[in-house]
Amino acid sequence: MILNRIWIGMFVVAMVVALSKLLFWQDLNIFKELVDALMGAATTGFEISLSLTGIICLWMGIMKIGENGGAVRVLTRVVSPLFSRLFPEVPKEHPAVGSMMMNFSANMLGLDNSATPLGLKAMKELQELNPEKETASNAQIMFLVLNTSGLTIIPVTIFAYRSSSESPTAVFLPILIATFIASLGGLIYVAIRQKINLFNRVILAYVGTSTILIGLLLNYVVNHPEHGGTISQVGGNLTIFLIIISFILMAARKKVNVYDSFLEGAKDGFQVAISIIPYLIAMLAAIAVFRASGSLDILLDGIKMLAVYAGLTVTEWIDALPVAFMKPLSGSGARGAYLEVMSHYGIDSMQEKIAATFQGSTETTFYVLAVYFGSVKIKYTRYAVTAGLIADFIGIVSAIFISYLFYTNG
Repeated sequence: MILNRIWIGMFVVAMVVALSKLLFWQDLNIFKELVDALMGAATTGFEISLSLTGIICLWMGIMKIGENGGAVRVLTRVVSPLFSRLFPEVPKEHPAVGSMMMNFSANMLGLDNSATPLGLKAMKELQELNPEKETASNAQIMFLVLNTSGLTIIPVTIFAYRSSSESPTAVFLPILIATFIASLGGLIYVAIRQKINLFNRVILAYVGTSTILIGLLLNYVVNHPEHGGTISQVGGNLTIFLIIISFILMAARKKVNVYDSFLEGAKDGFQVAISIIPYLIAMLAAIAVFRASGSLDILLDGIKMLAVYAGLTVTEWIDALPVAFMKPLSGSGARGAYLEVMSHYGIDSMQEKIAATFQGSTETTFYVLAVYFGSVKIKYTRYAVTAGLIADFIGIVSAIFISYLFYTNG
């Protein structure tokens, strides 16, 4: 419903601004520019989807190897002690524990198609433990906030979008750090609300160790900014390739037919690439007319004026803000906004890299809450929306800061 209103609003605002330009500034070309932008967006959306097909097939194939080879199960075993502390209301042997951990593991590996059914299954199982069936339980809120903060180890779709870049995975480490900080922010907020002891030895061991490692990396980049781009490019590519090799070797060790697993995943990838065409065209068309009318420039120029007035000297992040605005509402909307930034400013531009980091740092909060709570008929979500939006905000601010650390001296 929200996305529907935003989509209609973009066209209506574009019409009002274009009419104003025609009547008051005698801009006789404005409606031609709107129609040209609309037609161009449709063509661009289709061409981008086709160009994504190969890279999505590649990554979906690799992810399927990891899934069949047991990577998800390994992640489940690794995080099991942590989850028992974060969800104290859920018995250790309850089926919800396995479903939640499998859902998080699938999300971390970028297995969106597998993650959603597992998440819905987890919500149904958590609902069985919920004493107030129409009100979200503590466990359900913690599960969804960690879900919406979007912690992802391998942002497959972003790598696919950046396939024409000189280094498609150069955004890997910045995204990983930003999404970790967003998840940490959401975790801390919910833990405080639920009176979970974050100083528990097990929680400190997991969260503290990860935070220290991220902090050390950021501290090094702050003190050696000239190495930021190199670390992102070399470290990111090395890590990605090590993951790929480990997936293949794990699958081979378990006697999995690696080649057939890759083909199975690649076929799914082809369907994913084709299925996103309507969503891309819809959002690219709305953003195109919004920009062609001058409406987007008016909005962003206003934000830039406020930023400059506040003393900020760098403003590239403002051009990428449409992605941040859309991400909590819709994955397809944010995807369209990101690709529009890429088309307008160019691949590997500062704006595009920041937009990519926005895209990977958080999840579609309202969509996830609506689908997951709706699946078990939860009417009273308590502070779940607030917690999700706090995690989103932390992720966006972190993405801006980290982007300038890594991308300005590479």
